[in-house]
Amino acid sequence: MNVAFKEWALVCEALGSGRQSVILRKGGIAEGRDGFAFKHGEFFLFPTWFHEQVGKTVLPGETELPVQLEGEIEIRYAAVLEWSRLVSDVAVLAALRPFHILADSVLEERFHYDEPKGLHVGFVRVFKLNPPRRLEMRPAFGGCRSWVELPPLDDATLVSVLSDDEHAARRDELARILG
Repeated sequence: MNVAFKEWALVCEALGSGRQSVILRKGGIAEGRDGFAFKHGEFFLFPTWFHEQVGKTVLPGETELPVQLEGEIEIRYAAVLEWSRLVSDVAVLAALRPFHILADSVLEERFHYDEPKGLHVGFVRVFKLNPPRRLEMRPAFGGCRSWVELPPLDDATLVSVLSDDEHAARRDELARILG
């Protein structure tokens, strides 16, 4: 595995703490003609920063962003995509509220952005890397794209952030919601 999924640093932390179990994505500018897709079944989480992201979550306003390293990126989590669905009914978004930290307005904005209307929902199992890996930032990691290639990250132990029972309970509840 040497591919990473770019996601807001706060969402990476929510996934890595077990607070969030889904990735919700519409797509980026550089996704190409076919738009966004979960192209990989296993990937690292690549945190991205911008100062407005706290206000676009349901986290308290005083929540601080994780520390951004100067000239480096720290890869702390890996994910396994168990399944994905395209949600094409905006009413379903409210039922997803317990499974993520994003504000309702962010989901609605993403849902209605561009055609077709909808939002990709990916259910993931997240693992903490022990130890985390630091990489030098490279131009290839930049841009408005969801996927980036990383150099090999060897010798890390992966530890699930949720128990098997909790993960299965969330999977079952989401399957019920999304059908």
